[in-house]
Formats: sequence, C-alpha cells, structure tokens
Amino acid sequence: MKITLKDGSVKEYAQAMSVLDIASDISAGLARVACAGEVDGERVDLRTVVDKDCTLNILTAKDEGGLATLRHTASHVMAQAIKRLYPEAKLAIGPSIADGFYYDIDFASPIAAEDLEKIEAEMKKIVKEALPIERFTLPRNEAIALMKEKEEPYKVELIEDLPEGEEISFYRQGDFTDLCAGPHLMNTKEVGKAYKLTSIAGAYWRGDEHNKMLTRIYATAFGKKEELEAYLTMLEEAKKRDHRKLGKELGLFMMHDAGPGFPFFLPKGMVLKNTLLDYWRQLHKKAGYVEISTPIILNRSLWETSGHWDHYKNNMYTTVIDGQDYAIKPMNCPGGVLTYASEPRSYRDLPLRMGELGIVHRHEKSGQLHGLMRVRCFTQDDAHIFMTPEQIKDEIMGVAKLINEVYTLFGFKYHVELSTRPEDSMGSDEDWEMATEGLRSALDALGLDYVVNEGDGAFYGPKIDFHLVDAIGRTWQCGTIQLDFQLPQRFELEYQGADGEKHRPIMIHRVVFGSIERFIGILIEHFAGAFPTWLAPVQVKVLPISDKYADYAEKVRKQLDDAGIRVEVDTRAEKIGYKIREAQMQKVPYMVIVGQKEEEEGLVSVRSRFAGDEGQKNPEEFIKALKEEIDSKIQREVKAQEA
Repeated sequence: MKITLKDGSVKEYAQAMSVLDIASDISAGLARVACAGEVDGERVDLRTVVDKDCTLNILTAKDEGGLATLRHTASHVMAQAIKRLYPEAKLAIGPSIADGFYYDIDFASPIAAEDLEKIEAEMKKIVKEALPIERFTLPRNEAIALMKEKEEPYKVELIEDLPEGEEISFYRQGDFTDLCAGPHLMNTKEVGKAYKLTSIAGAYWRGDEHNKMLTRIYATAFGKKEELEAYLTMLEEAKKRDHRKLGKELGLFMMHDAGPGFPFFLPKGMVLKNTLLDYWRQLHKKAGYVEISTPIILNRSLWETSGHWDHYKNNMYTTVIDGQDYAIKPMNCPGGVLTYASEPRSYRDLPLRMGELGIVHRHEKSGQLHGLMRVRCFTQDDAHIFMTPEQIKDEIMGVAKLINEVYTLFGFKYHVELSTRPEDSMGSDEDWEMATEGLRSALDALGLDYVVNEGDGAFYGPKIDFHLVDAIGRTWQCGTIQLDFQLPQRFELEYQGADGEKHRPIMIHRVVFGSIERFIGILIEHFAGAFPTWLAPVQVKVLPISDKYADYAEKVRKQLDDAGIRVEVDTRAEKIGYKIREAQMQKVPYMVIVGQKEEEEGLVSVRSRFAGDEGQKNPEEFIKALKEEIDSKIQREVKAQEA
C-alpha cells in the first residue's frame, strides 16, 4: 500500500501497519511525540491500522488535532481520578475544547474549587501509573448493559440516542472505562505534567434548562510546561482585564436583575458607544453606504417568508398584537429586504449598500449570559448589499478591506475562516456552490490566508468570519460576510437589467463590529480600560492643586471643552497626589495640573498616561497637539510607568 505523507513523499508497505508503526518507521523521535494520526483528513488513534492507500499526517501536540487528542485523554484521566475519589459521581460528557477540556459530572454532594487540588493530585498518580489505553467496541445492547452495570445513567442515555448501526466504542485505562469515539493517546503517562484544573461552573445536562444542573470542571493541558505557564499567566491577565470588573470601576455599564442579559449603559459608557457609532457612520459614508432604520417588531408572516420562524424560532421573542403573532427581530435582514423592495430598482442603482445600526433581541439561555459578551439585546452594525452577480467579487473585497481598516485601527491582528453549507439549510446545490465560490475567489484575490470551516455557514448562505486576536492572545469572532441567494428569492426581489428584463439581485449580509456591546466588551479587555485618547470617555482631567486655583481650572476646562475635548475638573478638597492617582485609576489619558505658577504664567502642567510628566505647556499648543492626536485616532505608546 502507498502512504502519502504531509510533505508529499510516499511510503510503501507490503502489509497493514498501525499509524504508530508508520510514525516509528519515519522517525523514532516523531513516534515519541506523536499524539494521533490523520488518515484522509479524519483524525484517528495511533493504534488505528492502515490497510490501504491513503494520505497520512502524524499529529503532535504542536498540531491542533494532536493537542485536542492530548486534552481529550487528560479529560479521561480527570474522570478516572474523580471516580476514584467520588465513587458515587455519575459521568456525563468530557470533550476537548478550544482552550482545554471539561467534564460534566453529577456529584452526590457539591464540590468546591478547593477540591480541584485533590483531583489534580489523583490525576498525577494515574499519569505516573502509565496505564495502557485500550479501545474496544460493543453491540448496542451490550454497551447499554455495561453502562447500566457501572451505574452511569447519562452514558446509557447517550448510547440509546445513537443511530441504529452506529459503532459504539469505549476506552479502557486500568479500572476505568468510558464511552468515547476517541481518538486517545496510547497510555496515561503520555498526558505528561502540563495540565491544570482551572474552574468549576454549573451546566445543564445537554444544555437544556429543564434538565438537571451538573457540575462542569474546566481544565487545560499542553504539550510543554512552558506553554501551560504562559496560558495560566494569560488567564491571570484576563482576570485583571475582565470587562465586567472594569466596566463597573470605570462607570461604563451595569447589569441588573430587573433584566438579565439586558445591559444598561451609563453616561461614560454612552460616550464610548456613541464615539464608536460616529466612527462607524463616517467610515460607511466614505465607503458609499446609506443608513436606514427598520422596526423592532414585525409580524409572523414576514419571519415565515424569511425562514427565521422555521429555523430560528427558539431564539426569538414573540408577542400577539390584534390577535396576530409578531416577533421582536433577532436580525435586521428582513427589514433591509423590505426597504429594498419599497421601490422599483434598476441595475444602475446597484450595488446598493444599506447600513443599519439595528437593535436586535435574541433569547439566550440564562447560563450562557456573560457581561457584554453574551447578551439578549444588542446593537448590530449590520449592512445589506444588493448587487448583480458580476459585482459579487468586488463587493466582498470591499467589505473585507473595510473590516481590515477597522481592526488595524484598534491594533487587532486577525485570521479568516470560510464557513460552508450546514445541514439545516435552504436553497439549491447550484446556488450554494456559486455563493461559496464567490466568497472563495474574493479571499484568493485579496491574498488572505483562510481555513475552511465545513458545515458552519448560516442556513441561507456561506460566510466569511473574521477572528480577531486581542492584546493577550485571545481570539474573538466579530466581523462576518454572508452571501445570500435565498432571501432575494423568498421575497421575490427584482431589478431591471440593462436588457430591460427583470433579474434577481444577490444579497450580502455583513457586520464589522458584530455586536456593538460585545465589541465594547472586547475593547475594554484589549486595552485594559485604557482606551486610545480619541475613544476615551474623559480625555483630560483638570486637577487644581487647591481651591485657590479653581477659577483658573475652570478657565482651562472651558478652553478644552470649547475645542470639543471631553474634559472634567476634580474640584474635591484632596491632595494633588491623591487626585493624580484617582485619574490614573480611571485610565484618563491626560491630566492637566494647575497651581500658582501655572496661573501666573498662563500655562498648564501636563501629565499623560503615556509618558508621565510632559512638563509645562501653553494651553493653546496643548489643545492643538491633542486635537491632532484625537482626529488622527493614533494610539500613543506607553513610554513610562504611571507613578
């Protein structure tokens, strides 16, 4: 058989070989660090036997699939440790996830965060035991009998829900056996020492609030200790940057039990939000967009026509008006479609780029709500572009360039994913193929690197997602471009072509920020609350040394305010050192200190977040330089530590 390796080289073998044997034949060093294999694109165990021609990639902990295999095995080691310490505990599911793994457990009595250390110590013993990990399969009835014998009701339910004829596999390590599709490492020792249990949370069985609340233990694992230490350092930094904590300290927003998931923006938060929206409007006007606003509540028939009533109803809030069903919009697109259809359109009108800062509502489960990152009401910076087939490529490229401009301004790096047709979709194969190829060709023309995310498109079309990377290395999905052949068909949209005939337009759905609220949450954490001057709710704080200089402080404040600079005066009877520290805690970019010398000479002493003491300046010169910094939206680098 011929085995084609990742580098294109070909190995030939006269007999069937396990993935591990092939890895050993390539290099003993590779076999030592191998975690899994990828046969014709499918991730498999190292113990998997290859008996025909195929492409093979050996995965290590440096590869996404290899690291996922290591983490999945670590989740089994954690489950085994839990069963040793808490024999009455019932196991649910324990997958690897983007930054680690978790296991959902039904404990007989609650455990606390302090118990994680005990579980880790038991995991250490299991790793040291180097237990061989064996895979085996059972027929459905025997699989159910085994899990009933082990008194694992959640596993029984999972098996019963598997389709008839599905292979039911288990993994055994010592006295522990778990239902699992795999793949896994060869023995427990290979999990190594770079793992950590990080937190405890509640999680409903199968994500359904009508089911029992289980205990979810989050953890992570890496191939090397240095990688684990870097990750734990990032988690500590993330705690300091938590937007919920900083949002409260900086007076930006609040949440209230009167409306879980519905954020309240406070005065300074509104300044921040409106500054972002002003920037959005300037950017889109320059890019040839017109702005519209559509109703928040529309009737059921509209949502049936759009497909949302069938595909998205569980996430929609509904009401009844005059005996008819209505829905509060979860998306802006049907309103944008009606706006397009409100008058006859010609090919000369296209492309028509309509932007909308629309408030949408989505029914998120209470357990998934998280500050501004996951809310039930948010402003989506939507735009819908209606175009001819010939304009697809240029329009997608234009949107991608606009998104790049925004992310670059804020200092974000990003990567791109192309998401293809999901199982729950509408439309013909031909339309989906044309739409997907339209997105792909635009990305290729821009020279953007991207990965294909199979089956993760919207129900009405494929999409491009932009995943930005923040200051501490976390990724966030924000911008998206979705190509849609379906809504124009369902709403029978038309334009008159150059041939005088009626034609169907093609539609792009796109967002740049995504959710304004979520983007603000990301910005708070990215900048740790220390926003660039143009974005800061308060740009300058005037600090009189004592009450005697209050009048001069007010004069300076008025000069700044008249120049359009956001300014406050600290008139409290406190020492100047205290006022400076308070302004620093509020992350104000500039402090202007005024006392006897400043008043006599008509100057101001400037202290900044970026360079500390910047000396005395003429107020007019300071205002001119500050205006240039704000208008250009530059980000000054921090050159000195705050005192």
